[in-house]
Amino acid sequence: MRVVVLDILKPHEPDILKFGRGLLEEKSIDSLNISVFEVDKETESIKLVLSGKNIIFDGVRKKIESMGAVIHSIDKAVLGKDDIIEEPE
Repeated sequence: MRVVVLDILKPHEPDILKFGRGLLEEKSIDSLNISVFEVDKETESIKLVLSGKNIIFDGVRKKIESMGAVIHSIDKAVLGKDDIIEEPE
């Protein structure tokens, strides 16, 4: 997998900077983008975009869970060896 977009529910701590740094410990991730799109009293819903040459999803999932978060859904995945396919507008 080269790109994966996840909808995640996480506690307020760790904040998204610490959360992102923690995820980068998974060596199959080259870069990531985190956006908070909903906040309530105890949790934050975030959109997480991960990229890498061969993302090891099981390692990513375990790292997310180790920081107290859960994956709500996989919203996008890019697989294969060719360039990323752009979606039509």
